[in-house]
Amino acid sequence: MAATKPRASSFSRSTSVAPATQAPGLKSGPNGTIFLSSGIPDLDKILGGGFPLGSLVMVMEDTEAPHHMLLLRNFMSQGLVHSQPLLYASPSSEPRAFLGTLPNPVLSKDEKAHNHDPVQEKDLRIAWQYKKYFGEHQPNFGSHRDGKHEYCNDFDLRKPMERHFLTAQNISCLSIQDPPSFAAFRDSCAKFLAQFSRNNSSISCVGRLAIQSFCAPQCEYSNMEWDMLLFIRSLKGMIRDTNAVAVITFPPSLLSPSSSKRWQHIADTLLSVKAIPDDDKELANLLTGYQDMIGLLNVHKVATVNTQVPVILEATTFSIKLQKRRYLVLECLNQAPVDGSSGSSYASTGSCSGSSKTRTLEF
Repeated sequence: MAATKPRASSFSRSTSVAPATQAPGLKSGPNGTIFLSSGIPDLDKILGGGFPLGSLVMVMEDTEAPHHMLLLRNFMSQGLVHSQPLLYASPSSEPRAFLGTLPNPVLSKDEKAHNHDPVQEKDLRIAWQYKKYFGEHQPNFGSHRDGKHEYCNDFDLRKPMERHFLTAQNISCLSIQDPPSFAAFRDSCAKFLAQFSRNNSSISCVGRLAIQSFCAPQCEYSNMEWDMLLFIRSLKGMIRDTNAVAVITFPPSLLSPSSSKRWQHIADTLLSVKAIPDDDKELANLLTGYQDMIGLLNVHKVATVNTQVPVILEATTFSIKLQKRRYLVLECLNQAPVDGSSGSSYASTGSCSGSSKTRTLEF
């Protein structure tokens, strides 16, 4: 009797294998997802790894404070550190001048150790039983000699990016203040994304596309809401089959309510930033560490790639802080105790009722 062929179930799990060769600055995730760093370590952790390749990220601006620029600068700087091609579009007449405001990466511990004087290393007297441990860490120093950097860096907002990062040939800047036509801008984006088409399993290079204040009054397309909507839909379709990530910031208050809802629906990952007033006493009494906050970050939507299971976050609102006035940090909001003390904010009585009298709980 002929051997029966095993029947394949339609519910069998499809095991997707991560690409064998990856470009620097990428990280593999579940279900074959490849992440690109946002340039903010805390934001990567919140989103489950970063921005998935082929996704569209949209950031809603606050008209009272330019906090969206912090996210955009770190996103662009992280790409330049990894030598990833960048296309930047801005309503400014000279968009290339914005590159001078990008922050510089902070040296990691291994890089600082590599920068030490080798003569001083020889002068160190190390006991023979510790020499073998010192030798194990030497290959790590060599990896930084090859120009490789970690997945996500910390950036010093007070120190401008070094010139050798900005002199690369893979940086393109466009002005959308007075462009030739809308079709020309779309063709420029399509030409840039064509470099990162997914031809095979290996990823040799990835790209980053950043568009700042797309519907700002300085933008030539500010009165063309329907054309801008069609462009965003077209951009999402183009970037879906590429090894690139696009980030668009826009002020939703300048759009009609229907157009703003449509823009938010198109985004794969949707974020928003909001400024915090300095004299909000009610909010200062409600939140701990209010004096160190400069704004709030809200996560409205997280991209889901190769899965239908939504991402469930522990929190959706985070405080934006500047650690030592240099490093961008995101933290969960902590409610201050009601009575202003460091204890619990609820009555610690032993009764089940709302009575303030303390008594032993009896069962």
